[in-house]
Amino acid sequence: MSTPTPPIPPNKADDTDDTSPNTRIDDAGYDNNTADSVTDASLHDDTQDKAPITDVSLISGQTKPRKYKKDNPSFFMQRGYQILLVLGLIAAFLLVMVYQTLFGRLDQPAQKVTIEQGDTYYGLLPQWQQQIPLFSATIGKLYIKSQVDAPLHAGIYQLPENPTMAEVLHVLEQGAKVAMVKVQVIEGKTANDLYQNLRDNSGIKKEVLTADADNQSIAEALDLVGILPDSVTGSDDPIVSYNLEGWFTPDTYYYGEGATDTQVLTDLYKHQQQALTKAWENRAPDLPYETPYQALIMASIIEKETSVADERPLVSAVFNNRFKKGMRMQTDPTIIYGMGSRYDGNIRRADIDETTSYNTYQIDGLPPTPISLPSPASIEATLHPAESDALYFVATGTGGHKFTNNLADHNRAVQEYLKVMREKKSQTPPE
Repeated sequence: MSTPTPPIPPNKADDTDDTSPNTRIDDAGYDNNTADSVTDASLHDDTQDKAPITDVSLISGQTKPRKYKKDNPSFFMQRGYQILLVLGLIAAFLLVMVYQTLFGRLDQPAQKVTIEQGDTYYGLLPQWQQQIPLFSATIGKLYIKSQVDAPLHAGIYQLPENPTMAEVLHVLEQGAKVAMVKVQVIEGKTANDLYQNLRDNSGIKKEVLTADADNQSIAEALDLVGILPDSVTGSDDPIVSYNLEGWFTPDTYYYGEGATDTQVLTDLYKHQQQALTKAWENRAPDLPYETPYQALIMASIIEKETSVADERPLVSAVFNNRFKKGMRMQTDPTIIYGMGSRYDGNIRRADIDETTSYNTYQIDGLPPTPISLPSPASIEATLHPAESDALYFVATGTGGHKFTNNLADHNRAVQEYLKVMREKKSQTPPE
């Protein structure tokens, strides 16, 4: 049994109040008597329908949108989700950058790369930056600093196809574990100079350059006989026969100790073949050379005539102009090469008058083979001569050459050269 509700004293009503004296409506708009009776009845009968909850806004007239208080838990949950989303996106972006930096692949075939003395690991990063999206040099540097202990050693390294930065660094680290051998091939030197260099290099294993090796055995051992024209392989001149002169690119190379002369010579040949093929495919029009081999011969002569880079296209133009006029080349380096071991540093009138396979004062056109190991720059100059009408050139005695268009000017240039040389000789103290 419920306890009776005590009676509520009636409110004092004014003259305009229509409310029953037994009913009071509070500030919230509720009929307290009704509310109490409903509450009391609900306690006695659970099955009785509950009265609907009155919308306060309909009674009070307040229609302003609800505002969350800052201490409301839902407010902090919403802000927290937004922050987590932003942090998640940043983390995902950084993970992609790290992955691309370490495992993004270069688009290149398997190849050998030469690391020179003084090169650094950091110097390798720009290549990846150019080719790999989202590659980060900063991440790359941090990885190198934290993971690579050994310094970068000069040498030639075999890189896999489409390598990642991590793979390349692993390959380069192996250089620290291998003693490297330097092979220096100087521009303008001859194939015989290169052969002797390799014979004298104790770090290079000899397979081809044995004591009894000659031009033919070397060409056959390297499987390079096919690159020589029949006029070379069938020549009776021992200097000409099977001569691989010109086919090795001069440069500085590094190999692991124990590398073979076969490997070195094959690598140098491939470099030269690539340089010659590229230059030939992009050659200037109206050149007098019928084959790439003829261009290689000319490049070897240009290499011997000047060491000044800017003069190479001019020297090329001189010989090109002479060929077009039916003139002989008349170049001293060819005389010297044809003399072989007989050359003692001087060219005499008898040497100029001697007919050899290489004396371009006595033969027409090009000699039968190159006369030196030309650089790629000399090959390019051969196939892209300067725009010039020059037919002659002579050393100035002070560096470089003087180029002239006629014989009279050339003879004056020769006299100027001789004068400079006499003055230099007079100023040299006797030994």
